[in-house]
Amino acid sequence: MKKRLYQSNAASYLREHSSIFLFVVVLFFMGVIFGAIVVNSMSFTQKEDLFYYLSQFFGQVSDGKTAGSVDLFLQSFFHNSKFIGLIWVLGISIIGLPIILILLFVKGMVVGFTVGFLVSQMGWKGFALAFVSILPQNVIIIPVFIIMAAFSVIFSMRMIKRQFVKKFSEPILPFFKGYIFALFAAVIFISAASGLEAYLSPWLMKTIIGSINL
Repeated sequence: MKKRLYQSNAASYLREHSSIFLFVVVLFFMGVIFGAIVVNSMSFTQKEDLFYYLSQFFGQVSDGKTAGSVDLFLQSFFHNSKFIGLIWVLGISIIGLPIILILLFVKGMVVGFTVGFLVSQMGWKGFALAFVSILPQNVIIIPVFIIMAAFSVIFSMRMIKRQFVKKFSEPILPFFKGYIFALFAAVIFISAASGLEAYLSPWLMKTIIGSINL
């Protein structure tokens, strides 16, 4: 009975805020597209310099000279957790709403730029490298960022209504408890994504680099 009630509440919540979830998803993919476009606006010299450093990194991966798996896990976990934590904190503040949207757009732009640059410089080899180095962890990270950004936008809008709309008297505490739970859930998923980035992605990259003779 409780499970059915929870599912009903979750479905009702998604229907009520479907426009916000859709807007956040579209905004992220706009960032991805913009990042891919930025690649084409770079000069030849800029591309060559960046590709040189990228080739050096791929050489280190091939030779096994990158940081250890534990270090990679901690770096990825703390980096992504700080990003999620910042979005969460901004959701509590009234002025944080536009910053949340900017951060999500920038995140999408970084993903789009990375994939776009690899493909533009290396063709199908770059696509293969992007697939194994970016996709595994981002299958988890991107949905977590999008969902957390949507929750933060929703909570921030509730805070704004409570502050400036006199007729809005809905209690904020139940939503705040759910907001805290969302943060803990996001951190758990981030730890799983960091595990993939630290232990699976380097092995896949080394395998691909060796097979395409980069």
